Amino acid sequence: MIRSNLNSDKYIQAGLDIGSDKICCAISEIDLKSDAIKLLGLGNSQATSINRGAITHRDNLIDEIEHAINEARTMSGVSIENLSLGISGEHIRGINTQGAIAIGGSQASNVSLQNEITNNDVKKVLELAKAISLPMDRDILHVLPQEYVIDTMNSIKDPIGLTGRRLEAKVHVITVATTAATNLVSCVEELGIRVENIIYQGLASSLSTLNEDEKKLGAVCVDIGASTTDIVIYFEDGVQHTATLGIGGASITNDIAVMLQIGIDEAENIKRKYASAKASMSSPDLEFELPAQNGNLKRKISENQLSQYVEARMAEIIQLIMKEISRANLNDKLTFGMVLTGGGSELKNLSSLAQEISNLRVRIGHPENISGTVDIASEPAFASAIGLTKWKLTEDDLIIKNEEVTISKAIGKVKSLFKELF
Repeated sequence: MIRSNLNSDKYIQAGLDIGSDKICCAISEIDLKSDAIKLLGLGNSQATSINRGAITHRDNLIDEIEHAINEARTMSGVSIENLSLGISGEHIRGINTQGAIAIGGSQASNVSLQNEITNNDVKKVLELAKAISLPMDRDILHVLPQEYVIDTMNSIKDPIGLTGRRLEAKVHVITVATTAATNLVSCVEELGIRVENIIYQGLASSLSTLNEDEKKLGAVCVDIGASTTDIVIYFEDGVQHTATLGIGGASITNDIAVMLQIGIDEAENIKRKYASAKASMSSPDLEFELPAQNGNLKRKISENQLSQYVEARMAEIIQLIMKEISRANLNDKLTFGMVLTGGGSELKNLSSLAQEISNLRVRIGHPENISGTVDIASEPAFASAIGLTKWKLTEDDLIIKNEEVTISKAIGKVKSLFKELF
């Protein structure tokens, strides 16, 4: 985080979204007084060295990250020293858990004694709630409070200052493969930039696309990337369920390439230009030529034929999303339905198909409540990068309540230890 030279009440925040198709760096100015966010710069780079959250070529990835950061720096005119890093992949897991403590120690067994809840009590109960058994190769990424319960009173969001005998915390814990997070951090820090926070990309996307009513009354934010789909379900102002599917928009591109026997890049261009998520909403009469290769005869295909391939795969992805919603047991509580975002959500007529399959309200989620150069960042593909720049505002509000656990902080401690030893 860098303080703005223009005003001491403002600071500059950068977010880096590393996807399988593109790497995006966003730089925003945050106004502490009004919580207003002004986008200063946005940089993009093609991603060729990461797949489903796993790095396939480290040196190439570092070069691609550097290109995206330099583009954002050039546009904003701001030099960044640290940033918030997004992470996704099938290795990410979410679990609901809880912990409880007696307020004020053993005296709490006496019904007549009521004790005031302090910051320390909240820290203790969160420590108990997140004390889950994890394999050696996993670590906690986020601890997100859902609600607190004081004796028989539930649905409490901030218990500090209230009195009672027993305090219970219900939380959603997101865990990550330590190796995956460590490798991503090392690639960024190789460029001399410190990773301030590591944030689940689905969570970052929800910050930039969902409003407060949607989080309170129930909504699922679905970020469809190239090779992964992140799912975050909100209800009563808390995250109730998270999941990452190992499938995304690239699967549709691959299907088109295989079915039509063309290259991946050509298939991607055709998907963007002609494909519809619902075949019934595309024309069977409108035909276009397929690229001719190696002297082969030119071929034609209609938009309707192409869209049949696309609809089959997209329907599969939506059905997998619905399975996760069923797993969370919140089907009838999602008042605001489904918000689709990410690059994969830009497919034509996707909201119509999703609404038909899910029987939920569906809208496409664009980054909201930002000013500045928003014309270049209004697409759903930039939702995660912009959400990462908003994270500090959310984290500042939850310093006591959330007791945020990030891999980057753990890495920082390890580095400090090595400096002391050597």
